[in-house]
Amino acid sequence: MKWSIVQLQKFKKNGIQFDKTVPFDHLKERDHQIRSISPIRIVGNVDLDSKKVTFHLHITGEMVLPSSRTLRDVHFPIDIRTTEIFVQDSTGEDWEEQENIHPIQGEMIDLTPIIEELILIEIPIQVYNEKDDQIPTEQKKGVDWEFIQDPDRLNEKRVDPRLADLANFFHQEKDE
Repeated sequence: MKWSIVQLQKFKKNGIQFDKTVPFDHLKERDHQIRSISPIRIVGNVDLDSKKVTFHLHITGEMVLPSSRTLRDVHFPIDIRTTEIFVQDSTGEDWEEQENIHPIQGEMIDLTPIIEELILIEIPIQVYNEKDDQIPTEQKKGVDWEFIQDPDRLNEKRVDPRLADLANFFHQEKDE
């Protein structure tokens, strides 16, 4: 996903349209939460003028992430639309205050690091599988914890087993 400035200048009048599919398997090394990632399809066009190069991108694909509840595989779709602007000289205008503005370094524009960051930012904090509601019984209880989905059971008052003897302490005093 690299273009030279000279190559882009050839298409200044008409712009450039592209549709590429690029593997991003190396993202699994940057974020170990990603179990697998499909090749990413990048569709876009490029507009050029004297001071800037504007990329209008639509990024699609799919990654497999672990469920936050059960660690089962969850297929998470990637669907990102963005506009990234590259500027030759950022001193003349107020480019630094705007988002998605990148300085052109050297004679090449490389979209790969920007696309990588966009994909990594897209990863949610928690992911749930549709099958998470059907948790096996052996995974619903543990030592001192229990997974409860029934709203009525959430509101019922329970005594912590560690404090059960303390609750009986006051009843013993009244009996004496």
